Amino acid sequence: MRAVIQRVSWAQVTVDSTVIGRIEKGLLVLLGVAQGDDHSTAQALVEKLIHLRIFANEEGRFDRSVQDVGGSILVVSQFTLLGDCRKGRRPNFTEAAAPAEASALYTYVIELLQKTGIPTATGQFQAHMEVASANDGPVTIILDLPANSREGT
Repeated sequence: MRAVIQRVSWAQVTVDSTVIGRIEKGLLVLLGVAQGDDHSTAQALVEKLIHLRIFANEEGRFDRSVQDVGGSILVVSQFTLLGDCRKGRRPNFTEAAAPAEASALYTYVIELLQKTGIPTATGQFQAHMEVASANDGPVTIILDLPANSREGT
């Protein structure tokens, strides 16, 4: 799985001119599911998201997680994160999981996040979405979790 994680003041996702997901302070997570990802990869991602200390404490140091600050999480599927542009001019998406597999794991990530009690909003899988946000900081983290691994959690 590859995730682009942004600390935001607010974020929302719109489909067909309708806002389907919105959060205030928290994390905007753009999520790409790769071939070979499984439930353990999703679990490792969720653990990382809820405990990642990228919110400032009183001294301004990154010392608080989204849980610590009472924030929310907006998860948006984005297979294009797995595009490989090293050769040619058109991205190659062979590393991305098939839609049915990706949808199931995307849904599983959302279910796991909801079980933590952190308010969680979502995009719509395979829809054309407009994502708007205010990146707070700006703080943006790129997280790659290898398939079948909890390494680095």
